[in-house]
Amino acid sequence: METEKPNNDEAETTDFGFRQVSAAAKTKLVDDVFARIAPHYDLMNDLMSGGIHRLWKRTLLDHLNPQPGMRLLDAAGGTGDIAFRFLDHVQAKGCNAPANTEAFICDRNEAMLRIGANRAIDRGHLRGLRWICGDAEALPIVSASLDAYIISFGLRNVTRIDATLEEAARVLKPGGHFLCLEFSRVLLPGLAGFYNAYSFHVIPLLGQLVAKDREAYRYLVESIRRFPSQEDLSARLRSSGLGHVRVRNLSGGIAAIHSAWRV
Repeated sequence: METEKPNNDEAETTDFGFRQVSAAAKTKLVDDVFARIAPHYDLMNDLMSGGIHRLWKRTLLDHLNPQPGMRLLDAAGGTGDIAFRFLDHVQAKGCNAPANTEAFICDRNEAMLRIGANRAIDRGHLRGLRWICGDAEALPIVSASLDAYIISFGLRNVTRIDATLEEAARVLKPGGHFLCLEFSRVLLPGLAGFYNAYSFHVIPLLGQLVAKDREAYRYLVESIRRFPSQEDLSARLRSSGLGHVRVRNLSGGIAAIHSAWRV
């Protein structure tokens, strides 16, 4: 007698923090986490990092060096922080963003996108932005159509990192620039102990006090520890069809910028 073949997403397992779950379960669990914390997401980023994430993102955008006419994808872009900075950089060059300068903000979480769209109105970004509810592992974007792709603190939350990187390579034009800003492996021994204590004790407590959700922020801390090292992620970028991979460590390796190009 034939038996029904299992769904690949149900058979495949992956990390959700320190837990092993099915791929399908991780997608739902991560969606639930971000739906719950969306109203507090930007405030918590400031509180957790003491505002340092703003300096990291400034470094990221300086590395990209946005130009008028550039088309950018802000993948897992949620509340639009990177996209807003992109447009601000273009305008700082002495011109309002021309009609062909665009930032696509793609996120699978509608709650995050709604907050981002409202923030755009509040900040006066009424043009040059497109909001897309979609999955970074299967982007609803034409191949070889983008000049730049940024994923900022989002890659560790996808279900399949390699599929996400392959999609990034697919949508970039030849010569297009890939940038990933993500928490990484601390390189300074004296910093590691303090950082671990802060991560596992203070951040969940902040999550409880501010977002009323300790478990969501415990997952976010655990997901950092499960994320590939600088060297591992560099190798996976090369395997995805991206080349000229470079890494810049920030704050002793607490975070890192991975830069690569579509070859």
